[in-house]
Amino acid sequence: MASATIDGFSHGFLTPAAGFLVAWLGGALGLRCTNRSRSSSGISKAGWLALGAGSIGVGIWTMHFVAMLGFEVVGARVSYDLGLTVGSLGVAVLVVLIGVVLVGYRGSGRANLLPAGALMGLGIACMHYMGMAGMHVGMRLHYSVPLVVVSVVIAVVAATVALRAAVSTSGIKASAVASLIFGVAVAAMHYTGMSALGVDADHISHASGTPANALIVPMLLGPTVFLVLASAVVMFDPELMLADVDGKRRDA
Repeated sequence: MASATIDGFSHGFLTPAAGFLVAWLGGALGLRCTNRSRSSSGISKAGWLALGAGSIGVGIWTMHFVAMLGFEVVGARVSYDLGLTVGSLGVAVLVVLIGVVLVGYRGSGRANLLPAGALMGLGIACMHYMGMAGMHVGMRLHYSVPLVVVSVVIAVVAATVALRAAVSTSGIKASAVASLIFGVAVAAMHYTGMSALGVDADHISHASGTPANALIVPMLLGPTVFLVLASAVVMFDPELMLADVDGKRRDA
């Protein structure tokens, strides 16, 4: 079985660096919003948790898509199934929302944190491999099972650590450090999963889907706008920017 040549860094370290920055930003916003929810109640609490989940989910998905812009298979055209690609974004946001809601409303005890982290990590991995299933190169893809398992473990650990930090870390500096660790872990999960990928050049078929270049603007514009708006909400909230959340205050 002949294997095609895969290049995951066709633009050098530009796409990994850009992808990491997006994951870090989404993680930083998500951690602050989830932390902020601890001093809120009612609709306000739900709103902060939803904004936090959206920020983390969008950041993770955008990191994946940005990193994939540097992916190519020599001699093949990379294209994407639009439905699966957009669907993977929905999966990312949904599972993160379930995780932050669980610890946001039921607390960060081990009985809540571990299941929430596992669910969130499995969802992140599902987002990644769902997105990969939507990628077409005109050749059959196959994966190294051990590396896939490692990538899933990284995702679960990263998600659990992020959730723990979200409910226990106070202060902007501490949240920034936690989000940096989260960003590194998400990038590590992505590239571990990509290293598990192999392409069978003996099985060539017609590559359907939308060319990657045609998706760059629409797929990045929406998430970018969302993260910018989320950043504005965080920056204009005085309790988030000027004070640590101690989990005791409650908004009206």
